[in-house]
Amino acid sequence: MTDEQLTGSLSRALARPVRAMSRILSPAAPATAASEPPSTVSSIVDCALYVDGVRQPGSWHYAEALAAARRHRHGFVWVGLKEPGAGEMAAIAETFQLHELAVEDAVNSSQRPKVERYSDMTFMTMRTARYVEHDELTESSEVVETGDVLMFIGEHFIITVRHGDACRLTPVRTDLERRREVLARGPWAVAYAVTDTVVDVMVEVVAAIEEDVAIIEDQVFSPLKGGKAKGKGTDRIQRVYQLKRELMEFKRAVLPLQRPLAGVVSGQLAEVPEEIRRYFRDVNDHLVRTVEQVLYLDDVINSVLQARLAQVSVDQNNDMRKIAAWAGIAAVWTSVAGVYGMNFDFMPETKWVFGYPGVMTLMVVASALLYRAFRKSGWL
Repeated sequence: MTDEQLTGSLSRALARPVRAMSRILSPAAPATAASEPPSTVSSIVDCALYVDGVRQPGSWHYAEALAAARRHRHGFVWVGLKEPGAGEMAAIAETFQLHELAVEDAVNSSQRPKVERYSDMTFMTMRTARYVEHDELTESSEVVETGDVLMFIGEHFIITVRHGDACRLTPVRTDLERRREVLARGPWAVAYAVTDTVVDVMVEVVAAIEEDVAIIEDQVFSPLKGGKAKGKGTDRIQRVYQLKRELMEFKRAVLPLQRPLAGVVSGQLAEVPEEIRRYFRDVNDHLVRTVEQVLYLDDVINSVLQARLAQVSVDQNNDMRKIAAWAGIAAVWTSVAGVYGMNFDFMPETKWVFGYPGVMTLMVVASALLYRAFRKSGWL
């Protein structure tokens, strides 16, 4: 190999890594989805083994925790998940022998509240709700934020799956770990605590919405400050509609929960311990009161909306009466001017010196009399 060939080979060899580094550092070269590394973030919020109501020390993998729980008569594992992906949920389902239909529902959110029995496992879903604080209710205010909580309940395990942040379950676990006598009753004790928390938050939401309804009711029936401003009547109706929409979203979370919870309370699920069923009865009582409040608020909003629409009709009728009154006053001037605007040689008072002032006085007096009559009747 000659010196020139050797120099060319070295130049090409050095050029390849330079070109590769340029491609890496170049901003014009977008990274493709295929080249991105797969996400390693786990959806498991917490996994714990409990024996006789006491959390066992250490960090547990759910498979190891399940095997350990099955070695104890009063042991179970609680796995908490937050919006799991299909791949991770499939691995968990294989370990716990979960039904594929229930697993599919757990991955997808916005499930209708229900309780289903699959062999030796119970699947329970609930809609959650949270009140969104706002300074003032407008036509675009978000009042209620909703989510989902799903539970797989077996003899030695319970898996809770949460979608959204409407109801966090970490405080539930912390509170239960202090109440060992309740936690010792097994997975259904956890199911009760989760359900109780979901319903308690709903009670808080309906109380906050009740205050919003009272405020919007006062706004609808109170007079506008500084007279009738342009667009204010429409804004009020839009606020009522917005509150109505938010209440309907909350209603879809509360009302469908009655049937599955009543099934648990009535003993349709034999695996629920009798003592835990008593706790569920208390939760059901809270839910019944919440449903009654929701239906009452729905009726109030409908009444407020109908009253506001009636007010708009009355306002429009008043406006039309004012327009008609002013048109009647203007008709006097139009009719007199129209008569004297005709081109006839023989018309009364056309040659009279005081004809023009007399006709003007007549029109002013007639207008004043009409104005007084319309004011007295309430048209002006």
